Order: sequence, then structure tokens, then C-alpha cells
Amino acid sequence: MEHTLVYAIDFDGVICDSAVETGVAGWKAAAQIWDDMPATDLPPGEIIDQFRKLRPALETGYEAVIFMRMLYEGTGLDSLLTNFPDLKQRFLIRYNLEPNALKEIFAKVRDDWINTDEQGWISMNPLFPSVAEKLRTLDGQYPWYILTTKQERFVKQILDANQVHIAEERIFGLDRNVSKEVVLAELLEAHHNQQLIFIEDRLPTLMNVVNNPNLQNVKLFLVSWGYNTEQDRQGLEDGSIKLISMEDFLP
Repeated sequence: MEHTLVYAIDFDGVICDSAVETGVAGWKAAAQIWDDMPATDLPPGEIIDQFRKLRPALETGYEAVIFMRMLYEGTGLDSLLTNFPDLKQRFLIRYNLEPNALKEIFAKVRDDWINTDEQGWISMNPLFPSVAEKLRTLDGQYPWYILTTKQERFVKQILDANQVHIAEERIFGLDRNVSKEVVLAELLEAHHNQQLIFIEDRLPTLMNVVNNPNLQNVKLFLVSWGYNTEQDRQGLEDGSIKLISMEDFLP
């Protein structure tokens, strides 16, 4: 029997509350690049608090390295929240850094952390309450995929540790080097007789889909518990994106 619904679900901010782990990994990576940073396992508490507030502005994990360095240098929260893309480009030029190099350092920090303290790493990547049960229930009802900017092996490890099992080919992550819009287009083609539902926590990502004429048949949902702002949640007036609570997340 063909299913009527297909789900494409973001990971960080929808399934997994990874903010603290991402910040800590960013701090560890930054300490490997800049000798003047303290090589401590954990950043100062106030920097972690600031990073949590900045999390809605982060699109891809490696940017946590930039955030942590800029916070250490004293860059203000408001400036980072409102002007990060421009600040990021100037930062990369100033330090002669390439995004791919930062991605490699960031991934190696995570791999080393997992190799030395896997349980500690897993504990810093908790799933949001009730999400594991909802995903296990979904698995028996509808096809579902994960669309994420996280590396796929990290997603698989976190889900497996929470007894949520998904085939590797259904995780579309950083390793594939394609945008979520491209993946959604592929899923639309693969499931052309079904309703594709995309659930995200970043409004800019959803707006990219709204503005893509090839993706008009995708139903879009912004989660109320993820890494977004009150302003994001209040700006959904035209009806193309629906705000959902955890209670309404998944059938």
C-alpha cells in the first residue's frame, strides 16, 4: 500500500537539542587554531549562554568555531545576530581561513571526542522530550527522511543511541554537499503521488523553499521549540508556513 504522506525532517533544533555540544565542539576547535585561547574542555559559562542565544543564526555546524572565536574576541551578541554573514566573510579573510578547512577541524574534534568519551558526547546531544517515541511511531506509518547540515555519521550515532533507527540512505547531511532544496526536489520526484511535508526550525531555510517555484507542493512547518526567534515565529502571516508545537509534531 502506498503511503499518502512523506516526511522530511531537520535534525538539530527539531529532533536533537545539540546547542551545548555544538558550542563546546566549536570552542575545542577554535582552541586548536588560535594559541591565545585557553585549551579547556569547556568554554566559560557566559560564552555558552551567549552561544545559545546565537544558535538561531548558525546555519552549518562549523560556524560554531567562528562564533566561539568572535565571542572570545568580544564581538557583541546583537552584531552577530543581525550581521553574521558579513562578519563571517570578513573573519575568514582576516584569518585566511577556508570553510572546508574549518569543517575538517570541527569534524575531527567531534570524532576525537566520541573516541575518548562517546557517552559524554551522546549526553550533550539529547533528543527533545517525546521525539524518540514519535519517530519510532512514525517509522511504522510513513516514509521519513532527515535533511540536515550535520555530518551523517553523527546523526546516525545519536539516533542509534536513542533506539531510533533509520537507514543511512535516508539521511541527507553535510557529506552529500547538496542543499535542502535540491533534496526536497529529489524527494518530490521520488514520491510524486504523495504529500511531502518538510519540518524545520530555521525560518530562512523555509523561506528559501517558499521562494523556489519548483517546491510549491511541499507543505512547510516551523517548530516552536527549535533554534528560532520570537520574531521568526510571529512572521508567518501569509500561511505558506505553519507553526507547530511539540504536541502537533508528527501524527
